[in-house]
Amino acid sequence: MVHLSNGIIKAEIAELGAELQSLQKGDVEYLWDGRPEYWNGRAPILFPICGGLADDEYEYDGKRYTLAKHGFARSKKFTVESAGRDFAVFVLRDDEKTRESYPFAFEFRARFALVGDTLVTDYIVTNKNDVPMPFSVGAHEAYVCPEGIAAYELVFEQPEQLGANVLHGNLLGHETTPIHEGDTLELHPKYFEIDALVFTDIKSRAVTLRNKSTGRGVAVRFDGFPYLLIWQKCGAPYICIEPWCGIPDYIDSTGRILEKPGIIVAAPGETVVRTHTVRLI
Repeated sequence: MVHLSNGIIKAEIAELGAELQSLQKGDVEYLWDGRPEYWNGRAPILFPICGGLADDEYEYDGKRYTLAKHGFARSKKFTVESAGRDFAVFVLRDDEKTRESYPFAFEFRARFALVGDTLVTDYIVTNKNDVPMPFSVGAHEAYVCPEGIAAYELVFEQPEQLGANVLHGNLLGHETTPIHEGDTLELHPKYFEIDALVFTDIKSRAVTLRNKSTGRGVAVRFDGFPYLLIWQKCGAPYICIEPWCGIPDYIDSTGRILEKPGIIVAAPGETVVRTHTVRLI
C-alpha cells in the first residue's frame, strides 16, 4: 500500500490493480470501503477495455481473443515506479499472460497526485508495437453515501437532456430511456434496478456528487473522457461516477475491435494520456 498526504487530503493506493483504497479530507472518508455484502471493489481501473464484449470476445487481425469485462488491469499487480509524499506512479507492462487475451506490447501507467484538495489521476498508455494498438481506459471510483444515495444529487456542469442507453445484459442498445432534463439529477435506487446509467451523449465534462443537506461531496472533472456511467449495486450506500474512454459492445457489434465505437487507437510508439480529477468538498 502506498500512502500519500499533502496536509489537506490523504490517499492510499494498492499495488494490486493500482486501485485507490482510501481518500480522506480531515477525518472524513470519501471512498467506499469495499464491504463484500454489497461490492468488494473500491476504485478499479478499467484497461484495455471498458464494459463487456459480446461473448467476451473480439476479433483482431483475423483471430479471436477472449477478454473479460473491464479488462485485466484491475486484477494485475502494478509496480511502483516512483513515489513521493504527495504523488505515486504505478506501471503495468504486458507479459505472456496478457498477450493471450490482448496481443500487444504496452506500458500502462497510473499516476496519482494530491494538489490542494484535489486528487489528480493520469492514465498514461504507451504503444510499444510497430502496429496501431486499440484500447479503452476508464475510472470506476465508488464514493460512500452513508445516508443512502437518496440523500444525494448529481449536479452537472451544463444543463443536460439525460438519456441512458438501454442495457441488454453487458451490451448496449442504441435506444435510450429519458432520465432527466436540467443540470441536477436526484439519485434514486430505482435507476440501478437493472444495472448502470450509461450516458453516451453528454455535454458536461464535470459533475458534482453533493449531499442535499450538508453539501458534502466530490467534484469530478473528466476532460478527454467522452462517456459517463453512474452505478451502484441497488440499495448500497455508495455511488460510482465512472468516466470512460470506451463503452461496452452494442448488441449489433461486428466484434472487430478496430471498428468498436469509442475505441482509442494509439499509433506505433505513441503515448496517450487521459486525466480526471476528484475535488473533495
